[in-house]
Amino acid sequence: MSAEVTYRESVAEGIAREMRRDDTVVCLGEDIGAAGGVFKTTAGLFEEFGPKRVWDTPISEQAIVGAAMGAAMTGMRPVAEIMVSDFLACCWDYLANEIPKVRYMTGGQVTVPLVIRTANGGGLGFGAQHSQAVENWALTVPGLKIAAPSTPADVVGLMASAIRSDDPVVVFEHKGLFASKGAAAPPGHVVPLGEASIVRAGSDVTVVALASTVPTALRAAEVLAADGIGVEVVDLRCLVPLDMKTVLASVERTSRLVIVEENPYQGGWGGTVASIVADEGFEFLDAPIRRVASECVPLPFADTLEDEVIPTVDKVADAVRRLAVF
Repeated sequence: MSAEVTYRESVAEGIAREMRRDDTVVCLGEDIGAAGGVFKTTAGLFEEFGPKRVWDTPISEQAIVGAAMGAAMTGMRPVAEIMVSDFLACCWDYLANEIPKVRYMTGGQVTVPLVIRTANGGGLGFGAQHSQAVENWALTVPGLKIAAPSTPADVVGLMASAIRSDDPVVVFEHKGLFASKGAAAPPGHVVPLGEASIVRAGSDVTVVALASTVPTALRAAEVLAADGIGVEVVDLRCLVPLDMKTVLASVERTSRLVIVEENPYQGGWGGTVASIVADEGFEFLDAPIRRVASECVPLPFADTLEDEVIPTVDKVADAVRRLAVF
């Protein structure tokens, strides 16, 4: 592999590594075979592994996830693709009522080692039904693990952990990051689920981000550095398990916290992070916790209007500046 690869190439690479390692790993979804996926995130898998392990399915989210659940319960490790995360609503009964409860309700006699991967989020002008960031939907369901990588290497490392997990994992791949480039994952790369990463050190304000808001936070930190404000950026990488130890340690160093999320403010995962910091790290804080989240409106098509709704570099920089002088 070259020194730099794209995020979308890393999705296919991460899956391929696990398929080579474990012949119980199979893939299923719409147009993931010879077509290589609508976002080209499964390119090359059909050619390498063939139709017995890469299954094209009908246009039915219920069929995809239902078949994957049955396969997982009987000894396989399926990786099911839901084309865009908005369509998780079409198979919500499986995702919320069936898959996360089997291991608990059978006393561990039956496990569901299943990965559901999906293209999440906005920023590309795909409109209200194809642009939502819905990781907060999954966060409301006990029994699901949730990963959301921000870099090509993390795509590979988190995919490895997700596929190897004996519990169901939802992997949110951000469609706005597919074309982004970064360092290739080294051989055997595994990122444990629930291990956040400090991607930029700073002493003045902690900014907690996930997936697409990580590069947004990093760009804002560059802008703020010119103003003499040192921003520490924490990439959560996962929502379940949630690495609050890393977040709290950072807030102890900086005494200020800004949370940047693409979910709508109402019901977004940032509310959970803010609540835990208020409960367990209140004495660290010298200022209120601030959240930069999406507006509580359907996402518009027009890019200028979409920028009004979702977090931007300017919005993050403004929130940090106001907090730094509080």
